[in-house]
Amino acid sequence: MDIRIIPNFKMDTEMISLIQKEQERQRCQLRLIPSENYASREVLSAVGSVLMNKYSEGQAFRRYYQGNFIIDQIEALVKKRALKAFGLDSDKWGVNVQAVAGSIANLAVYLGLLKPGDKLLSLYLYEGGHLSHGWRLPSGKAVSFTAAFFQTSYYHVDLQTQLLDYEAVEKRALEERPAMIITGGTSYPREIDYGKMRRIADEVGALYLADIAHEAGLVAAGVNQSPFPYAHVVTMTTRKTLRGPVGALIFARREFIDRINQAVFPGLQGGPQNHSIAGIGVALHEAMRPEFKEYAVGVVANAQKLAKGLMSKGYEIVSGGTDKHLMVVDLRNKGIGGKEAALALEKANIIVNKQAVPGETSRFWAPSGIRLGTPALTSRGMREKEMEQVALFIDEALRNYQNVAVLRRIGREVRDFAFQFPAPGISG
Repeated sequence: MDIRIIPNFKMDTEMISLIQKEQERQRCQLRLIPSENYASREVLSAVGSVLMNKYSEGQAFRRYYQGNFIIDQIEALVKKRALKAFGLDSDKWGVNVQAVAGSIANLAVYLGLLKPGDKLLSLYLYEGGHLSHGWRLPSGKAVSFTAAFFQTSYYHVDLQTQLLDYEAVEKRALEERPAMIITGGTSYPREIDYGKMRRIADEVGALYLADIAHEAGLVAAGVNQSPFPYAHVVTMTTRKTLRGPVGALIFARREFIDRINQAVFPGLQGGPQNHSIAGIGVALHEAMRPEFKEYAVGVVANAQKLAKGLMSKGYEIVSGGTDKHLMVVDLRNKGIGGKEAALALEKANIIVNKQAVPGETSRFWAPSGIRLGTPALTSRGMREKEMEQVALFIDEALRNYQNVAVLRRIGREVRDFAFQFPAPGISG
């Protein structure tokens, strides 16, 4: 197969120039946003293939359009790989591979299994939850469609330990009596006790949805705990620790999967993105190789080393560390806001995102922390000794966040440092 990472555009020089610039950016910067990674050339090739030319409404082997006999085989293969990657029995579990994104996957679960106005109970957004779990502002205004369509309430971390207090979660569930309890989110850095959450759900007669969008690759590799023995439904995105393209997987116990399939199509989507589904299949194939587990172990080790390096410089890490691939740095003791920190680090070629912290008092668009993750750096071959240097880069940049000259000098050093490590799918 002729693989071209840079498209050979003959006419659209403006677009190819922008793509080349983005490719260069991904090579020369340290990408520390935990929801980003590098896909392999094989994944990129599948996503950029002729599969995007075919329209295929419906489930495999039950399409509305003709000409899908190969697309059917591809989707069936991806489903088989998804179940195998997570060690699931096809007699007990089904999987939908068509949802175009994690938020759509979650919405399909709600649409398929709940009634309008049912209650959801999820982790408070500022403490690690996600918009798609039903976020509304403290004023009561619904921000996400989920919050507008369902009644939403939240459980919290303990503000002293910044860890989940399962007794408090249970108390909240007994007060609210939700139809569904949701775990997971965007910035909770610790393992979740899925068994306790299932027991709480059973106690109040709720369904239990485990959203492992961030941890999917770590769960597949056995590095983080698995929710599958406990949850009724598990959703995940595929572009983060799983190192696939943009897309999502919805796993559900057999009694629920048909309703979820119908919620995806025709409930929410038309024809699926066959090229992305193929890319997910390639990523799942890669995730079942022995070297992927080595990668996943390295992701967590790197995150823990980076957290320790920053703590040694006086930075406060939410919950005191991490069990996963990400951490949240609370900058309130440093006198710098999360937005200012993220902008300064970008000038130094270090890419992070601003992030709310537990007990947040600032506005959501100008929060008090930043979120860091190690999936992309680990994909480039960086290990714990490199995390020591990354911590030094971050510290120097934040200490000089208002000094553009210093930030530019650090940026040059970061660029030279980054070029020592090949970027999968790009370098070579």
